[in-house]
Amino acid sequence: MRFPSLPRPRSLATQLFAVQAVLIAVVVAGYALFTYLSDGRQAEDAAARHATAVARSIADSPSVRSAIHTPDPTRELQPYAVRVMRDTNVDFVTIMNPSGIRWTHPDEKQIGRHFLGRITPARRGLTFTETYTGTLGASVRAVTPVEENGRVIGLVSAGIKVEAISARVQEQVTALLGVAGGTLLLGAVGTYVINARLRRHTHGMNATELSRMHDYHQAALHAVREGLLMLDGQYRVALINDGGRELLGVGDVGDADLIGRSVADLGLPAPLTGALLSSEPRVDEVHLTASRVLVVNTSPVSGGERRGTVVTLRDVTELQSLMGELDSERGFTQALRSQAHEAANRLHTVVSLIELGRAEEAVEFATAELELAQALTDQVVAAVSEPVLAALLLGKTAQSNERGVELVVSADSRLDDGLLEGLSARDLVTILGNLIDNAVDAAQGSAGARVTVTVYARGPELVLRVSDTGAGVDPAHADLVFQRGYSTKPAGPGGRGLGLALVRQAVTRHEGALTVTEAEEGGAVFEVRLPLRTTVGGGR
Repeated sequence: MRFPSLPRPRSLATQLFAVQAVLIAVVVAGYALFTYLSDGRQAEDAAARHATAVARSIADSPSVRSAIHTPDPTRELQPYAVRVMRDTNVDFVTIMNPSGIRWTHPDEKQIGRHFLGRITPARRGLTFTETYTGTLGASVRAVTPVEENGRVIGLVSAGIKVEAISARVQEQVTALLGVAGGTLLLGAVGTYVINARLRRHTHGMNATELSRMHDYHQAALHAVREGLLMLDGQYRVALINDGGRELLGVGDVGDADLIGRSVADLGLPAPLTGALLSSEPRVDEVHLTASRVLVVNTSPVSGGERRGTVVTLRDVTELQSLMGELDSERGFTQALRSQAHEAANRLHTVVSLIELGRAEEAVEFATAELELAQALTDQVVAAVSEPVLAALLLGKTAQSNERGVELVVSADSRLDDGLLEGLSARDLVTILGNLIDNAVDAAQGSAGARVTVTVYARGPELVLRVSDTGAGVDPAHADLVFQRGYSTKPAGPGGRGLGLALVRQAVTRHEGALTVTEAEEGGAVFEVRLPLRTTVGGGR
């Protein structure tokens, strides 16, 4: 069974068009009605003034006074009245005696009969107007006395029929309605054009749908943990969600100060700022801020012209740390595999010596190998008893040996257990592990390849120093080596130049110092100084 679908609510643009069209029609109709009533009253007033002027001019005419004194006033006054009616555009002119008996009339049959209407005020010497229905129908008329030596010797009435006045008003109203119709049409066309454009911008959605979409939009912005940043065509911040504020480190900046600001003014690292200002899309680019590792994607918004950029930010700081630890574990696994292979070779050697009846030499060989391994462990543990760093150094020693590089813990190293309670073990592994990996990469292939590690606590700070016998660092590039993407080695599948950038990020997070200088024997010396949060109980 199919249920009849309910009609979809009209779009916001359609509703606005209907409201505006009705509003324009009401305004035009109201103005037309007001004009009609106003013009009708004005036309009657004008007709009364015109009739009064005509009647006064007739009453003041000397020829009219002379004709009144003749035995037959009608003979001279009737042609005169007809001529005045034609010349002054009035519908009737009636001249009568003080008693109201007509001497003139447009209808000659009415001559000699009594005038219909009031004449009493005129007989007292007053001029007045009225609307009265007489022999010619309803008319606006004026009645005035004809005076001679202070005596009323006759009366004059001039009038215009109401029908004629209405015809004139009708002509004006017709013209007004034409103008009103044109205005309504023009307003409707303008409203339609504006609302068609509004319909395109709102995609035909009604007010309820727009309100619901706005609510979803706001909820989504605050719900997603990923950062979302929208830039306008001039690379100014148009929108940013809570995740974006946190990831970019601008959470303490208010909306009024942040919205509308250029990306270049946000104080972000130069590589990240360059990515955000780029007109080309960026896909899964890794960038570092002061405390985070971000994956950045940008997508330009265009619709015939550049309208802005949508930027998404993902926090992979923890993931990057885990990847670093995983790389270390892989290195440890490869070293253990190699060591297992070497141990198997040595075990075969011992077995073969025993089989040959040379047991003393077998014991001597096995003891020597055991002492060598134990000596390395004792050296590292004696210098660095902190378990995390000791384990890292032992693992890196095995890795370095596999790559033909000797890893040495200097005699100046001294770090007792319990001194690093205020420092994150993961950050220490990130700092020292990446410095050693970088040094091994630099020293590999050089004559007498060696990496020297010095670790000690002095006063309120921890010092980590790693030197190598590689080619060293150009002093002009001393600061560039810590930037994301900078490397003197060819890029691998995962790219290069991230390790030292992560080191600087971790050092900055702990308010430490990181420097690089040239070693006395050639190569580079990287030194990290981190403040200790706990009281140093021993070590120097």
